[in-house]
Amino acid sequence: MINRQADQASGLRQLAALGAEQGVRVFAVVGGRTGVGKTSTVINLAMALTRIGKRVLILDENPRHNDVNANLGLKARYDLQHVINRDKLLDEVITRGPGGVQVLTAMRGIHSLAKLMPRDQDWLINSFGEISQLVDVVLIDTAIGAASRVVSLSLASQQVLIVLSGSGQSITDAYALIKLISQEYARRDFLMLVNKVASIAVGQAIFDNVAAVARKHLSVRLESLGCIPFDDKLQRASHLCQSVVDIFPDSLSATSYRHLADGLLRSAYPGNQDDGVENFMQRLIRTSHIDKVDFTV
Repeated sequence: MINRQADQASGLRQLAALGAEQGVRVFAVVGGRTGVGKTSTVINLAMALTRIGKRVLILDENPRHNDVNANLGLKARYDLQHVINRDKLLDEVITRGPGGVQVLTAMRGIHSLAKLMPRDQDWLINSFGEISQLVDVVLIDTAIGAASRVVSLSLASQQVLIVLSGSGQSITDAYALIKLISQEYARRDFLMLVNKVASIAVGQAIFDNVAAVARKHLSVRLESLGCIPFDDKLQRASHLCQSVVDIFPDSLSATSYRHLADGLLRSAYPGNQDDGVENFMQRLIRTSHIDKVDFTV
């Protein structure tokens, strides 16, 4: 099945060559609370990336009833735990979605990493190595709540994208998450997207305020990826279990997601972590003991 996926991706390789020298890009997409549009951002960003020739794998930590597959009207029969148990190969548990987006349901598997024996760790790392040449970008849709492994996923990723909305509580929760990861685990650079805003100007003002406070009190650098204005097409696409990028490509939100995809690939590339999804998995196993967190400011 891995060879078939390579055949399907062959037509995209020339378009993907621009970022090939950087290897696989791995982004953890996180939000401090529900309702900020994190999963919608992951889906629409993935679709926008496929439009410019990138091969995208979504690693989904969310529970099945509200995960990426459910939001796209897809159903996953297997998940990462089946790979860990050696019941299935990694390529066999990946769901193929619109535009060739690949979705890996991973909540159970991620939550069991800390208990793996060394031989099982090696098996999992090697399994991810087998698909490394078939992926350009990994987007991790982290779960919300105390059970999430958001910290270990963030530390294992090359870059962390914070998604917040314009609400005061969303801003507070996002700041608390940045504070935790920066002060307890020494991460100093974050990407930020302000979602569901009334206008570009409002979104930029929110980013400027958060960035100034984080720089002053946390010695953290935030890089803006822009904002996504809320429009009715975005909500309608969600109700239809599709991405706004696909069914309403001329809408303001779809245009914003295409700009976001471009900005994501142009964002500063960290040189302190090895490329490849197998190296990401190795880092994730190493940090998997970090689990329950307290998001208080």
